[in-house]
Amino acid sequence: MAGTSKTDQKAALDIASWLFNVVTSVGIILVNKALMATYGFSFATTLTGLHFGTTTLLTTFLTWLGYIQPSQLPWPDLLKFVLFANFSIVGMNVSLMWNSVGFYQIAKLSMIPVSCLLEVVLDKVRYSRDTKLSILLVLAGVAVCTVTDVSVNLNGFLAAAIAVWSTALQQYYVHYLQRKYSLGSFNLLAHTAPVQAASLLLVGPFLDFWLTNQRVDAYNFSFVSLFFLILSCSIAVGTNLSQFICIGRFTAVSFQVLGHMKTILVLVLGFTFFGKEGLNMQVVLGMLIAILGMIWYGNASSKPGGKERRSLSIPITKAHKLNSLSETAESDEKV
Repeated sequence: MAGTSKTDQKAALDIASWLFNVVTSVGIILVNKALMATYGFSFATTLTGLHFGTTTLLTTFLTWLGYIQPSQLPWPDLLKFVLFANFSIVGMNVSLMWNSVGFYQIAKLSMIPVSCLLEVVLDKVRYSRDTKLSILLVLAGVAVCTVTDVSVNLNGFLAAAIAVWSTALQQYYVHYLQRKYSLGSFNLLAHTAPVQAASLLLVGPFLDFWLTNQRVDAYNFSFVSLFFLILSCSIAVGTNLSQFICIGRFTAVSFQVLGHMKTILVLVLGFTFFGKEGLNMQVVLGMLIAILGMIWYGNASSKPGGKERRSLSIPITKAHKLNSLSETAESDEKV
């Protein structure tokens, strides 16, 4: 009975974590679309820096109140994480500028195979045949929905490759650092957000000027655009936190697979609120295929042997040895 209760509690927390991520992620996409497309605030990298700046203010305040306990994250690991995360953000922005929308979507889809490769090589994870096939079905469905024109150039390909690998490494590192140093989601965010905010706010205005030929300091704010900017920064705190929670509870691959549900949801909401232009049988078919693939993945990966870690090769520091042993047992149950 106790085992069943614990399983039910874990399932409820998993669902709550995922819903938190979906709501905040979809919310920030819609708010940013209004801010950038309607009000012309096209400074994506600077905006991300402001997001992490707002997150830093919250984590600092919660630390001061005592809700976030002191923890340690060595500078080499912190800088490595921030390097991957910032290259991911910059790479995605440059990739979107230099590539067609179709190739940009293909690059995003390729993150799942890359994340799988990282887990296989670094964590010795083994996938069953059904799990592999379900991932391919999700990729096929989202590709049918989103990939239209596909054109490639060398600069765009290199930018996409940097974006894909850095994003996959950043998401892998979230799970890795939480297990290695027994860090909670708020703890990890408190370590990483200030460094990301400082670096992105330093580089962002120059990168955005290069991408858009517009200066962020010359932007003419209105009351409504300022409201959307504040709303975007507020929602981003939840988005950043929920990403760390989900990857900590699941894995980078599961986060990517389930993340495509957000792609489908954004498409549905886009057709609902912004008109049905582009909605056709191909898009509907792609949505159905992707949803079936996600259901299949959830079922296949949760079965014995569906996805298992053969050994956990993470060096454990003495300070975190006991906590890491308990987290190891829990992480082997994650899908």
